[in-house]
Amino acid sequence: MRDVLAAYARDPDATWVCGGFGALAEFHFDADEEIAFAQGDAIGAATARGAFRLEVVPELRPVAYETMSKTGKGWGQGLALCLPQQLARMGARTVVTELGPDAEAIRPQDRGAILFDLGIGKPQSDICVRVSDPTAIELLRKACGQPLFAHGNGLAAQMPTLSPHRVFRSKVARVEVYQPIPPPDGKTPDGPHTHVRPNLVKHRRSHAATVPVPPGWLPALWLFPPHPLQHASGAATAFDRSRYDAFQELLRRFGDPETLSGKAAASEAAVSTRAARLGFRIAQRQSQVRQQYNA
Repeated sequence: MRDVLAAYARDPDATWVCGGFGALAEFHFDADEEIAFAQGDAIGAATARGAFRLEVVPELRPVAYETMSKTGKGWGQGLALCLPQQLARMGARTVVTELGPDAEAIRPQDRGAILFDLGIGKPQSDICVRVSDPTAIELLRKACGQPLFAHGNGLAAQMPTLSPHRVFRSKVARVEVYQPIPPPDGKTPDGPHTHVRPNLVKHRRSHAATVPVPPGWLPALWLFPPHPLQHASGAATAFDRSRYDAFQELLRRFGDPETLSGKAAASEAAVSTRAARLGFRIAQRQSQVRQQYNA
């Protein structure tokens, strides 16, 4: 599995995500972008716009899955890298908290900057910002002890102006984003970026219901391998059979058996569970695409 993950780390159409439901940090890079890949046992990469790192430990469990696209034509795919709950749990803080210098920062030049947990409260991921500017440090310290979105706490509204480094970390992984935060009416930048949606994070869920994380486990990092119908940027592309086959192999190795049985069913009447019906419907969409492209 480590070799598979290391290969995807060097693929510009793969995306790595850390965080939880409503609060996510994403990393990917452009093919012509200057990049430094992790050395030694870690898997990761760093550019001027962001970075990610994963420590592959024996307890890590990959869970491959597919979802129905909202467009009614395509499908989603992902690989959730999970840990047992007792090992995965992080701070789950609910108020802004100063954590001190970020000694585990991916780039050496960032290790003296101060890390603040924003108090999003995800069980398996600390949602943090990192600053070195004295004015920004003082502003964040004044917000410590308060919920980020509490009435009277203006910190959330000031984030686009501050644009600190965002650091979303789990027990074995982190994604760091260095690009500026767009204003509320601005466009999400290409490349590494974050999403924090107050209406979703208030539920404190670890992951979306469409991700089939097994009971007793929590997602530490997501890999979204190159999709056969689109680039990491979201731009559409012609059907890529090699990408399709590569993910189907991951699905056979690390997917839910009931969903896989549904994908192999001859008709929807032959399946009886929700997971199997999902597998059957996704298989139908994929069959239509393969026929369209004669692949």
